[in-house]
Amino acid sequence: MTIPEPYDRILAEAGRRAGVATAGAEVVRIGENAVLRLPGKVVARISRLGQDAAAAREVAVARWLADQGVPAVRALAIDQPAFVCGRAVTWWEELPPHGPGTVTDAAVLISALHALTPPADLNLGRLDPFVRLDQRIDDATTLAENDRAWLRGHLDQLRAAWRGLPQGLPERVVHGDAWVGNIARTEDGEARLMDLERCSLGRPEWDLVSTAIKHTSFGWVSAPDYERFVEVYGYDVTAWDGFEVMRDVRELRMTLYFAQHASGDPVMDTEAKLRLDSLRGGQAPRPWTWTPSS
Repeated sequence: MTIPEPYDRILAEAGRRAGVATAGAEVVRIGENAVLRLPGKVVARISRLGQDAAAAREVAVARWLADQGVPAVRALAIDQPAFVCGRAVTWWEELPPHGPGTVTDAAVLISALHALTPPADLNLGRLDPFVRLDQRIDDATTLAENDRAWLRGHLDQLRAAWRGLPQGLPERVVHGDAWVGNIARTEDGEARLMDLERCSLGRPEWDLVSTAIKHTSFGWVSAPDYERFVEVYGYDVTAWDGFEVMRDVRELRMTLYFAQHASGDPVMDTEAKLRLDSLRGGQAPRPWTWTPSS
C-alpha cells in the first residue's frame, strides 16, 4: 500500500530531522494514528492533529516502563517526538512476529502496571473515559439526528454517574485501553503492552472492565477464561458496585467507534446501528450479538 498524503511528506521530513532512514517505508495501519514499518526494524507512528503532548507522554511512559521492567513496546533512544505539520511522529522498535495476547496475558500485564508506584517526575494526567466522545457523536453522520440526540443525552447521564462512582481500588497508573488487542504475544511466548497513549492516573477498575464486559456483555471471553483472569489479577470488577456505570461507558465507546467510521462502510454502519439499538433497549438482555472488532 502506497503511503498516502500527507503521511509520506510528514514521514520524510520527520526522518530527516531525527536521522532515521525512511526510504522503503510500508503502511501497517492508517487509523487514528498512521503506523508505518521502516527498514532496520523501526516503526513510525504519526499522530492525528493536536496530539503533541499525548505523543510525548507515550514515549516517556514507554521509557519509564522499560526502566521498571514491565514488558511493553520500546521507544527508540533518540530525541523524539518530531513535530511536522501539526502532527507528532514517534519512533519505535519493531516487535518480532506476533499476534494478539491472551486474557491471562492481560491480567498479568495489567497487574504489573497497577503495582507500580506512579512516577513523581512524569506528568501522566488523569484518566478521561469520555475523551472525544462528543466529537464521535458529531461525526456519526449515518445515524439519524434523533439517535444522535439520544446519544448526547446518554453521554451526559454517564458523565454524571461517573462523578458519583462508589469507592473502589486505590488510584494507580492505568493503561486506559487494556484489552488483548493492545497486547502483543510474540512467537517466543512473551507478551508486551502496546498503545500506551492513554496511560494516566485513574481508577484501576477501568482497565479490568474491558475484559469483564467481553465476558458478561458479549460472550467473547469464556467463563473459564474470565475466571482465570480474576484469579491472576486477584479482583473481580463485576462484583463492584460501580461496575455497571463503567460497563455502560465502555459499551458507548465501542458503539461510537463504529458509528464515527460508518460513512462509506456498510458493514460498520450496520454494526453501529445494531450496537445503538442494544444501548437503547431494542435487543434481548446481554450477552449481545455484537461482532468483535480487530
